[in-house]
Amino acid sequence: MTIYFYKADAPFGCFSNFSPHPIWIDGVYWQTVEHYYQAHKFVGGKNESAIAEIRKAKTPAEAAQIGRSRPHQWRDDWDRVKPHIMWQGVFTKFLSHPDIQAILLSTGDELLVEDSPVDYYWGCGSDRTGLNKLGEIIMNVRQEIRWSRAEQTSKLTSNSVPARLTPLLLY
Repeated sequence: MTIYFYKADAPFGCFSNFSPHPIWIDGVYWQTVEHYYQAHKFVGGKNESAIAEIRKAKTPAEAAQIGRSRPHQWRDDWDRVKPHIMWQGVFTKFLSHPDIQAILLSTGDELLVEDSPVDYYWGCGSDRTGLNKLGEIIMNVRQEIRWSRAEQTSKLTSNSVPARLTPLLLY
C-alpha cells in the first residue's frame, strides 16, 4: 500500500512540512519545517533579511510565499544544499515529536508519497511521475529512527558486562 500525504489537516498530515510541529535547530526556533526550509534559501545569499521575515511569518503558507517570491536572491548553492536542508528539518521534526514519530513508525515499510499536484521535485506532481524527494527523505528518516532504536535495544540487552564492573558480579 502507498501512503499519500499532502495537506497538514488530512490523514498523515504530520508528514507535511506545513504541519504545526515546531523545531529547534542550532539554537533557533522554527514554527514549521516549511519556515526552516524557506529561510535557508537566503542563508549567505543576497537578501539575508528575508530570513527574519520568514521566521515571523504567521503561517507556513506565508513563509513559502516569501521564500518562493525571490529566487534571484537565493544563495548560489541552493540546488546543491536543499536536500540536506530538508533532511535536517524533517529529521529534527520527527526526533522532537514522539507522537508523530510513532505515526511514522506505524507505516512499516509502506511507500510514502507527497501528493503535491504541482511539485515534481519534492512531490509526485499531478500525474504522479514526480521525483517524490520529500517522501524519500521521510522514509530515510523512518529507517534512521529504526536503526537507532535497534542499536539502543541491542546495547540494553547485551550480555556483555564492562570489565570494570566484573568484580561487582562476584558478590
